[in-house]
Amino acid sequence: MNTHEVAKLAGIHRDTLLRWLRAGLVPEPRRDRRGWRQFTPDEARQIASFAGNTASVLAETPAVYDATPLPRPHSVLTTLDWDFAGATTNYLTHGLHPYPAKFIPQIPNALIQELSSVGDTVLDPFCGSGTTLVEALLLKRQAVGIDANPIACLISRAKTLRVTEADLEGANAIRDALASAEQRFGTGQMSFLEQWCAEPAAAPCPRDIEFWFEPHVIEELRYLRQLCETAKPAGLHTLAQASLSSIIISVSRQDSDTRYVRRQKHVAPGETVRRFSRALAQVVARAEEFSDVVEERFAARVIEADMNNPPLPSEVGTVDLVVCSPPYPNAYSYHLYHRTRMLWLGMDAVKFKKEEIGSHRKYSSRGPNRATVETFRAEMTGILDWIRKTLQPQGYCCLVVGDSTIAGRVIRNDQLLADIAIKLSFEVDAWLTRRLQDNRKSFNPKIGKIREEHILVLRNGG
Repeated sequence: MNTHEVAKLAGIHRDTLLRWLRAGLVPEPRRDRRGWRQFTPDEARQIASFAGNTASVLAETPAVYDATPLPRPHSVLTTLDWDFAGATTNYLTHGLHPYPAKFIPQIPNALIQELSSVGDTVLDPFCGSGTTLVEALLLKRQAVGIDANPIACLISRAKTLRVTEADLEGANAIRDALASAEQRFGTGQMSFLEQWCAEPAAAPCPRDIEFWFEPHVIEELRYLRQLCETAKPAGLHTLAQASLSSIIISVSRQDSDTRYVRRQKHVAPGETVRRFSRALAQVVARAEEFSDVVEERFAARVIEADMNNPPLPSEVGTVDLVVCSPPYPNAYSYHLYHRTRMLWLGMDAVKFKKEEIGSHRKYSSRGPNRATVETFRAEMTGILDWIRKTLQPQGYCCLVVGDSTIAGRVIRNDQLLADIAIKLSFEVDAWLTRRLQDNRKSFNPKIGKIREEHILVLRNGG
């Protein structure tokens, strides 16, 4: 039984049950692979019995009970197994699009459950592929995500989208068109392109595109891009764009999402259209499933913005909880590995390159303007100060970070961020460590394998 079902059985509000669990008044159940509590029938009966006894106590001495302080949530957080070894991480829309270095959904799920209540607003100022946003909606919270990466914003919007009947009808029409297109491209009849698109989209930056894509793949991507650009309604347009983005690296000569080197892949004629068709079907199916389990009153807002020049407070509003994984300095360059995606989708890759925080390119440069530890410290000081002003007083800010190597020095980013936070009047409520799975690799081989990451739970004292 889940938390909602047990609360209903006990005749109490779900938030009351969560409060009892945090206080240690009732025993913690085991958690499933998604990090959700699963109660046995015996545990559910114990809670129902406790609820009955508590009701009589409350009727007699409400003032004494209400005045009893509850222990801070960190007492529960420290009892959890944060490794989540073997956990399923691609349920619902989580596996909708490849996105390296994202944190597993069990982490934000546990933090949101323990540190916020139903109806609260959860912010992720580095939302990436939207993991925190998805979990916030599943847990009946409002969600706000911010990212400078336009690909990240596209993925986050697609993963948190509420699908309509019009979206589903439009997707069926696209799939019918794709069946014919796949056959014609597969036989090499590219001259038929003009029949399908009166004004086929031009390929972006011919020199780059010809380097990274085979000629027949370019033609198929031109067709698909036009198909996505004209897709309606708006929800289907987002899902189609995300589907196209998801296949671009796989049909290119780029080795992978984490290796920016060229290799021949021998993508057959028609294969690009075929992969897009499969991707769109999967994306729509996952989005439809997600829409079925998320209540209509909960929604996510995704804001494309550089956190070094953050949105105005009026755009975001006051939030109740912040959960994010800030960039690891010198570990990855999203602008580089997403570059061909941005070119095909008409996004400004140059602008994002300038805005990206923690980029390996910036920290590995040998020039006088190379980024340093102090660069990261200054950037994160400004960002944490903005978070302090946006987060309600006594609200929690949770940062999930790993170590970095900059100029040959290992940098404990959790210690650096804790130092900044304390100076900004945050209090460190919990400092947790989790072991990463052995098959997880650092994206910059020169800095070695990142074996652990740390979870800082900060309380806003401002």
